[in-house]
Amino acid sequence: MKTSEIRNMSTEDINKKIEELKNELFDMRMKQATASLEKPHRIRAARKDIARMKTILAERANEGGNE
Repeated sequence: MKTSEIRNMSTEDINKKIEELKNELFDMRMKQATASLEKPHRIRAARKDIARMKTILAERANEGGNE
């Protein structure tokens, strides 16, 4: 997911997407442990997407504090 797409989302939507990605990441890790994960590169992509979303949420929270 691109940063510009995330910036266009509302805060609630971002939080929902983070929860979905965390659940997906958990499932992928369980599949990897049992050696049945087909696309292991998705684990890294999901982690990076979660980090991007959390960064944007932190930026939004700090917008008013730098004045």
